[in-house]
Amino acid sequence: MGFKLLDRLRARLGRHAPLKLALVATVLGLVVGIGGMAGATAGLSWTNTEKFCTGCHEMRDNVYAEFKGTIHDTNRSGVRAVCSDCHVPKEFWPKIYRKIEATGELYGAMVGKIDTKEKFEAHRYEMAKRVWARMKRTDSLECRNCHTAAAMSQDAQSPKAWARHEKAKTDGKTCIDCHFGIAHKEPEGPGPQELSVHATK
Repeated sequence: MGFKLLDRLRARLGRHAPLKLALVATVLGLVVGIGGMAGATAGLSWTNTEKFCTGCHEMRDNVYAEFKGTIHDTNRSGVRAVCSDCHVPKEFWPKIYRKIEATGELYGAMVGKIDTKEKFEAHRYEMAKRVWARMKRTDSLECRNCHTAAAMSQDAQSPKAWARHEKAKTDGKTCIDCHFGIAHKEPEGPGPQELSVHATK
């Protein structure tokens, strides 16, 4: 029965060239569309890997070297964050926006703006401020990839830490206002609390 149906379809398409063309175009469109989506997804995943992020010596020898041994790298629970966990949102559109924004940042690396330790240190505060400002604008969206305020246990925190977290909520603060310099060396200059950027909740 299946063969008869195929024979009928072939006969019909043979008589109707436009129908044949439309069918071929549809099939080709589906193949190209699915292939494009698969390629884009694979590309996004690849650019989120630690290997990709530390592929250039500027990142590997500076911020990644500082990250090693921090609480986000090694800890009692064995839950480890990689670069993208803290620097790329998980939600689709914020992730795409961040990837486009990060593409522009490659220019500095290509022209040698931060290609030595001295140059990197000279630009560290400027780079940190950009990250802090973005995280303040997004209400520390990247932190909330892993940390959920609703799941925080009062019993597991010291009374001082719990009080500070409650005060931060009341004062409209976001994670990065207090938790900075925990995975990378803190640059000289005012911290995130002093930046005049407001979180969008």
